[in-house]
Amino acid sequence: MLASALTALLLASTPAHAAKPTRQPAQGFRFQFVTADDSALTQRITEDLYKRLVPIFSTFRTELAQRRRMLYVAIGPAALREVASKRCDCVVISAFTSSQVYRAIMAKAAQGGAQPVASTAVYAEPSPADQLRLAALLYRRPVRAAAILGADTSFMRPALEAERVTVLDAGGEDINRLLNQIAQTDVLLALPDSTVYSTESIRNILLSTYRHKQGVIGFSSDMVKAGALATTYSEIEDIDAQVAEIAAAYVSGGELAPPQFPRYFRTIVNEGVARSLDLTVSDEVRGFSRPAPPRRP
Repeated sequence: MLASALTALLLASTPAHAAKPTRQPAQGFRFQFVTADDSALTQRITEDLYKRLVPIFSTFRTELAQRRRMLYVAIGPAALREVASKRCDCVVISAFTSSQVYRAIMAKAAQGGAQPVASTAVYAEPSPADQLRLAALLYRRPVRAAAILGADTSFMRPALEAERVTVLDAGGEDINRLLNQIAQTDVLLALPDSTVYSTESIRNILLSTYRHKQGVIGFSSDMVKAGALATTYSEIEDIDAQVAEIAAAYVSGGELAPPQFPRYFRTIVNEGVARSLDLTVSDEVRGFSRPAPPRRP
């Protein structure tokens, strides 16, 4: 699992290193990775992505006459900040960055009136729709779910309310007061918003919901290990497969897909927490997943 390394990417706001290209594309290819470090995790991401993208770009169709012929894949928030500041006739696919951080970076890059780069993303955090489906499987019925949104995740309110999720605005409110307001719901759907979920607050949130006999559907495997009930999560190869699909669609037809949550995922459940909530974890729950198609040789 991606564990703490991806949790850091989810909530990162200030890069430790300036982003830099880590690989020059082979002759004739029109893609390039931008990363912030040379860690083993980053190398694993780029090596897998490189193998997925080479077959796609080796058949680049010049007759389509796309205006934007350079595609950057930004790995993590620091790399996205670097490439978003470019003034180039290019396309950017962001990966391993949360939805709130992606939106904040792109909004800042667009300030000043300059034409922003064309961009899309595969967000780092799980799809709320998949998380709610997981909760329903755990409880074996439709669940009463709640979510607490900060300013940076408020854009998710319409989609959550469409799923009948009770949504509260953090807005500087005391977290315990907010948790008391949703004490009658079955689950708290946690979203990666650093104004709500910080190192200091997560423990308090997990203890409070536990006392209310609520399950927390987390946004990372680390949260589940710390006491959340369950989450869906995506491995590096799952995200890479989706990035490659977006790139393939752009290369073949010139259309850039909108930003999206991970399509491929697996599930982790804290079975001790499930027992304390009187939930029986079925094989259907343990096997709840959407595998990525195998990489072409």
